[in-house]
Amino acid sequence: MAKKKSGVSMEIGSDGVAVIKFTNPPVNALSYNIIEELKERYVEAMNRNDVKAVVLTGEGGKFCGGFDINAFAKEKKTEDDSDKPDEQSLVNAIEEAKKPTVAAIEGLALGGGLELAMGCHARIATPRVQLGLPELTLGIIPGMGGTQRLPRLVGTSKAIEMMLTSKAIMSEEGKKLGLIDAVVSKEELLKVARRWALDIAERRKPWISSLQRTDKLGSLAEARQVIQAAREQSRRTAPNMPQHQACLDAVEEGVLFGGYSGILKEKELTNPNVLYTSKSLVHFFFAQRAISKVPNVTDVGLKPRHIKKVAVIGGGLMGSGIATALILSNIIVVLKEISTEYLQKGINAIEANLRGLLARGKITENKVMNALSILTGVLDYSEFKHVDLVIEAVIESVPLKQSIFHELEKVCSQNCILATNTSTIDLNIIGEKTTSQDRIVGAHFFSPAHVMPLLEIVRTDKTSAQVILDLMTVGKAIKKVPVIVENCTGFAVNRTFFPYGQGAHILVHLGVDLFRIDRLVREFGIPIGPFQLQDVAGYGIGIAAGKVLASAFGDRMFKTPLTELLIKDGRNGKLNGKGYYTYEKGSRPKPDPTVLPIIEKSRKLANIMPGGKPVSLSDQEILEMILFPVVNEACRVMEEGIVLRASDLDVASILGMSFPSYRGGLIFWADSVGATHIYSSLKKWSEAYGNFFRPSKFLEERATKGIPLSVSASTSQTVPKSRL
Repeated sequence: MAKKKSGVSMEIGSDGVAVIKFTNPPVNALSYNIIEELKERYVEAMNRNDVKAVVLTGEGGKFCGGFDINAFAKEKKTEDDSDKPDEQSLVNAIEEAKKPTVAAIEGLALGGGLELAMGCHARIATPRVQLGLPELTLGIIPGMGGTQRLPRLVGTSKAIEMMLTSKAIMSEEGKKLGLIDAVVSKEELLKVARRWALDIAERRKPWISSLQRTDKLGSLAEARQVIQAAREQSRRTAPNMPQHQACLDAVEEGVLFGGYSGILKEKELTNPNVLYTSKSLVHFFFAQRAISKVPNVTDVGLKPRHIKKVAVIGGGLMGSGIATALILSNIIVVLKEISTEYLQKGINAIEANLRGLLARGKITENKVMNALSILTGVLDYSEFKHVDLVIEAVIESVPLKQSIFHELEKVCSQNCILATNTSTIDLNIIGEKTTSQDRIVGAHFFSPAHVMPLLEIVRTDKTSAQVILDLMTVGKAIKKVPVIVENCTGFAVNRTFFPYGQGAHILVHLGVDLFRIDRLVREFGIPIGPFQLQDVAGYGIGIAAGKVLASAFGDRMFKTPLTELLIKDGRNGKLNGKGYYTYEKGSRPKPDPTVLPIIEKSRKLANIMPGGKPVSLSDQEILEMILFPVVNEACRVMEEGIVLRASDLDVASILGMSFPSYRGGLIFWADSVGATHIYSSLKKWSEAYGNFFRPSKFLEERATKGIPLSVSASTSQTVPKSRL
């Protein structure tokens, strides 16, 4: 099938209405070419004597999905806007034209698409059309008059809510708010829009310029109160997102000094140098797109098999979370446990997960019941011959996992995919006692599995491309973002981030206050510090994973005595309400001062403080001593070919470890800091504090040659390794 071309057409009817229609599949994005062509058509329509009014619409059942992000990203890279058309001038020209325009909206009008529609003199939509301004998610503010026209059409408070949350509303709500003038059927859309446009031209309906309206802004005092409240909330919830405050600056300018003044302010604030986070967020946007392209898997003509029924082995925290994610997406689940007691606990946990989502308004009661109806609990393997995929989610025990996979090979069909949710163990070791190496794969979910969006798909050198494609398809079906990684101890995410906790423990044993460490990490943008994370994950999991990682990377591990001392003191983090923090239902975790004597005891046992005295470090040094070793390990992961692209690690760090998206991901952020500074810092610390900080050869080479970490490794690099 030939690809539809982009462009703008104009047809003039016998009624004197010019229908201007633009096409740019798949969502009719506003590229610079489309904007220029729209301007040309408007000039033509205004100059023609046989045109009384204009209807503006999009091709293919969609109005417009917003500004073309590909053009936007290109602009960010070059920072050259000398030949860039002024998109604001198009909307202003429509609004100020001598002939009226009505927007005929189907499907969606988002971002620049809604801003274009708001410049029209009326808006007619079909049912269930999405309307919104999601620009803040890309680090920018609405740049085509949205900060001025939306408050004038729906009111200051609702407009601010829509922009700051980036959430769309439907056309039905838009009609109630005044954003949409009429909701009509698809068949009636153009007919009603044409008549409406003529009625405006012939003064049977009011000729309304959105920018001139003030009736919905409220009094000056009320508007300023709403804006101030939004500012305070944004400072609390998005402290590192300057685009939120910039958006409010533009709204406030328009409220105080009028719409035209606000338009000028908006243009000033959309300068990429003002909103520096946009570059990071645009990078993250494209990195997520790239992650689904896997050479020799997605480009060789394979078609995914339909996975109808999945068995989950183990109903603990991870198993129940995985099962929840599957049944929420209408995939039949068989949950296996070793006893009736454990099975009931697992089923209860799944129901609790669903009830939690119901309480937060994420799903309906009907969805809860439907999901539970496709869940079956079993104590043996009799049902396994009918499943398409098995996900093993038992404790991190090599002998146990090996025996399970040995058994699965006997009871499952030859086409059944055999997956493990192990977070650290080499897949070749797990599958050692099987002969079906081609269908063994890692399906590493992140806790809580029904909430966290990342799915790490781990392949060995024997895993078939079909199995990878099938699991990717399942991941997308259950609303996960699958990232393909090669097999090694810890895989990509846990291996890259094991120095995160290690570095924090080294700093504590050098005399740094642990609560200061957690606070600095939160201020950087990671929502939970390394010690609170240890509390939440549970000490047992940390110790088990630590042993596996130490067996592979012992030369750069710090053996902390602190965790075992905490367990001896009866602490197990959030599981029993007492760790570094205290945990009480209904309240936030509180730092526990009674943990300090235990830390002092651990410091004496470790005995790594220079001269026995605590080190003095700045906030920046503390943050760098935690994050630079993570970057260093990421360099090793890239050098060994564990990930396909550096940007895959960016996505994985954001979705798997909650690295702040507005920093673009781990590697993107590291490149903004500079390989030279990271290398020299690690070299200095390795000389002072030991091998944990020793810079990798990959990092050293990049720093020496001035090459960004994100640039693809040379062809002389070693091929991806399947094991360590």
